[in-house]
Amino acid sequence: MGLPKFARLKGVHEELSCNLYVANCGPAVGLTLDCIASAFSAYGTVKGVYPADESGCRVIVSYYDESSAQSALKALDKNPCHDLGGRFLHIRYSVERPPCQVRDPDTVQVSLKASEMNIPGIYLIHDFVSAQEEEQLLAAVDARPWHNLAKRRVQHYGYEFCYDIRNVNTQQKLGDLPSFVECIIEKIPLFRKLHEAADISLDQLTVNEYPAGVGLSPHIDTHSAFEGSIYSLSLSGSCIMEFRASVGDRYMNNSDYSSNYARKAIYLPPRSMLLLSGEGRYAWQHYIPHHKVDMVKDTVIRRGSRRVSFTFRKVRKGPCKCDYPQFCDSQQVKQEIGSY
Repeated sequence: MGLPKFARLKGVHEELSCNLYVANCGPAVGLTLDCIASAFSAYGTVKGVYPADESGCRVIVSYYDESSAQSALKALDKNPCHDLGGRFLHIRYSVERPPCQVRDPDTVQVSLKASEMNIPGIYLIHDFVSAQEEEQLLAAVDARPWHNLAKRRVQHYGYEFCYDIRNVNTQQKLGDLPSFVECIIEKIPLFRKLHEAADISLDQLTVNEYPAGVGLSPHIDTHSAFEGSIYSLSLSGSCIMEFRASVGDRYMNNSDYSSNYARKAIYLPPRSMLLLSGEGRYAWQHYIPHHKVDMVKDTVIRRGSRRVSFTFRKVRKGPCKCDYPQFCDSQQVKQEIGSY
């Protein structure tokens, strides 16, 4: 997934442009894109601010007119910018490269609402917790020990999830869910208007911390491990979650696929809660691409330094009897036994 394509011009006296290439400026040096846009808006209406490359310390500031870009360049190039903490900026004009007409086969349209994906059983509520609650939740888990995996850190509550067998040991309960998640649990009934799954009592929590660029491999949560509904709260950082189903499955639209899979994607902003239930939970794989930069509706969004997810589930005490046997480990085992 690429960035907008811009070419930096060599000198300030060459071709005028509405776009400025700004060095020593960006998330890697502690400046958000919104903060940069605010500072440059003093010289005209800013159309957008975009990462210039993967470094995080160079951006493209785009105006609607060349005169605004020219004023900003003259005022700020090699001069301290008061609104950006006195940082000295290095600025050149930039021109946007013509977009490639060939569609990248690895891209997928990213939805902002779950209804846009048209996958039954998937719902998303924005601002599920407040900014203050987010801060308190992050402080609570950071005060507790983390378990290190290969690329991320985790905490388990209620029951431990065993990654080697992708299941839980129901005979070893760790205890009740921690009190600091009560602000989340009490809001679960908000989903009752969307799905009856909100009535399920949740007893297992996995907290995952994803560093920038780290994703999650495609998988379906083990049917025999958990009841149908899975709730995942995103904190601190955003990401794109993709869903896929094999070509030929009756659970996908054959006109909407890439390679051998139907693919859908949704943007998960901080403080949003995602519900996976029914077909979306049982029949579609979900995963997080390993990207540092995501393209959402033609907007470039750089992932934060960390994303922390709180995933709530209900541990299953018996075999799964869902309507999706081809994906169900409980029913596949039963079929294998019956074939002898």
